[in-house]
Amino acid sequence: MSNNGSALVGITPYIYGTTRLGDKKIPRQQRLEVARAAMQAGVWFHTSRTYGDALEVLAEVFKEEPTKVPKLIIKIGWDNVNQLRSVTEENLKPLGLDGMQLGQLCLGGELAKDFANGGQCYRVFQELKDEGLVQGYVVEAFPWTSEPPLKALRAGYTEGIIDGFIFYLNPLQRFASNVLWDEIVKKNQPIIAMRTVSGGPVHSLRDVPGFAWKDYLQKRAVEVAPIFERSGIKSWTEFCVRFAHSFPLVKATVGSTAKIPNLNEFLAAKDHPTPLPEAIVQEIKALQARWSDEVDMHAELWSM
Repeated sequence: MSNNGSALVGITPYIYGTTRLGDKKIPRQQRLEVARAAMQAGVWFHTSRTYGDALEVLAEVFKEEPTKVPKLIIKIGWDNVNQLRSVTEENLKPLGLDGMQLGQLCLGGELAKDFANGGQCYRVFQELKDEGLVQGYVVEAFPWTSEPPLKALRAGYTEGIIDGFIFYLNPLQRFASNVLWDEIVKKNQPIIAMRTVSGGPVHSLRDVPGFAWKDYLQKRAVEVAPIFERSGIKSWTEFCVRFAHSFPLVKATVGSTAKIPNLNEFLAAKDHPTPLPEAIVQEIKALQARWSDEVDMHAELWSM
């Protein structure tokens, strides 16, 4: 069983994540410059109303060159069916756009239950598509939100309406639960991998006090750094992009930055997303399966 994934046709191997565009601690001119550079590169963008004033920054850049507006993945959803339309419009209006390429379904509360049970939300998904507001959908997964999409996928409710899944997938994080991961692979579902470089260079995560925003990342960096070193690859960004693209189901990886040099690293790595050696991939996969059982599935909501 697989979806046709038509809304993912033409997706770029690297997708520019706009989280940092909404950080007002960063000079607005700097944020505008990196947004322009990403748009000139022709890659897809990933954004959300929840990212501060990122939408307003994007709107300014889009107005400068309307013929180069990228295809967008935008977070929609939340806690009930009625929010699907309002959140969709809340994101599109500031951008001055009539529609988005992919809606990233963030499922909580009653909406998650409705999704798991094949409920009313699927009718709304189709209505938004019919109206051209959304071309397709990918379902977001975290360790603590994996059960509803797992149930829906197993029951076949997602067939024909959901184009794939999106979650943190990098050398230090694989945020679909083990059982959801296995089901995604079994059902041949396309994947968009988020948080490309796990929050920063692995040696900084391992060695610089306070660099990792959570202790678990520092501990994982201790285990992964030797694997990275043995690979002989000099760039952590390249290693991470190649790791994501070592999985045939992964169509793209989403990485965020507000610095031109970092963007250039992403863009350079995307041109040659050669899979890593299988032995390295298997070693990291084994770590991720263990981390999922021992840590991820026991974490408090949004604590990771």
